Amino acid sequence: MLDSKFARVAAMAAVVLLAACGGDADDAPAAADAPAEATATPAPEAVVVYSSRGEQLISPIFEAFTQSTGITVEFVTDDPQPLIARLRAEGANTPASVLLTVDAGNLWFAAEQGVLASTASEALETAIPEYLRDPDGRWFGLSLRARTIVYDSRELSADDLVSYEDLADPKWKGRLCLRTSKKVYNQSLVALMIARHGEERTEEIVRGWVDNLAMDPTSNDTRLLEAIADGRCDVGVVNTYYLGRLQRDNAELPVGLYFPAAEVGGVHVNVSGAGIVANAANPEGAQQLLEWLAGTGGQALFAGLNYEFPILAGTENDPIVEAWGPYSPSDQPLVDAGRLQADAVRLMDRAGYR
Repeated sequence: MLDSKFARVAAMAAVVLLAACGGDADDAPAAADAPAEATATPAPEAVVVYSSRGEQLISPIFEAFTQSTGITVEFVTDDPQPLIARLRAEGANTPASVLLTVDAGNLWFAAEQGVLASTASEALETAIPEYLRDPDGRWFGLSLRARTIVYDSRELSADDLVSYEDLADPKWKGRLCLRTSKKVYNQSLVALMIARHGEERTEEIVRGWVDNLAMDPTSNDTRLLEAIADGRCDVGVVNTYYLGRLQRDNAELPVGLYFPAAEVGGVHVNVSGAGIVANAANPEGAQQLLEWLAGTGGQALFAGLNYEFPILAGTENDPIVEAWGPYSPSDQPLVDAGRLQADAVRLMDRAGYR
């Protein structure tokens, strides 16, 4: 999408240039004879976004931003790692001004690769709690993603559940479903457990999870939820928005949602977030976009389109999300999800979590 837009712009510019150069100067009226014309206000420069969120989740948001500010947004979508690699390869020649992606682990990695700039913004720092953003202002969470416990509501109730750690208890033998350890969501969960419990205790927990598996890890959270609905396992761990998508189409889905209490560490949360590119072509427009996304204009839309939780206090939830009720998020700094991610991957491998 982006490359074709640039090609059209270049072609238009070439036509204009040829037209300007092709005429004879003597054929033009003298400057004194030319009618006076009003000076047009130039359109704001577009903001180019590299996004790992799908087009259906970002197009309506960018359209609303354009309606609000007059600034257009052009975007490229891909997985996080190829986008980060592209930014590194493009360097100072990148057309991008914003990297928008999921999971603090990916945002941390992008910052460590040097492709995100430090941004000082009172608006962003006021709207976004400190633990949900980079200490150096290189990235900011824009929506909360709760990765929590789900269960077969035909077999269990919330009273049967305690915490992520409790899922390692032998009472769950043959009853637990997990998504593959290859996904960054579970890597970040384990990384933050390392930050809280240390490696030794976290490895004990992860080994307990593996011992309690009812089936091989699933490729995604939707399949995990379907396995619970089909009676193949009783309990699992997912990002809540996957449940929201299924509930949108089937309100009677026999899967309950459980939020661990603050007394046992609260709910593991992560973010979808963004940062301004180190070699941003339009840093001012990029900052304006991030501040709009973190403000009242963008929060409900950004979170609601994917059944996530808004970060800005007082923002209205989507009705499906609202029905889940309140929860106590863990306030562990999300920078630890990136800092300890390599340790988490090694630990999961040692524990036999595939």
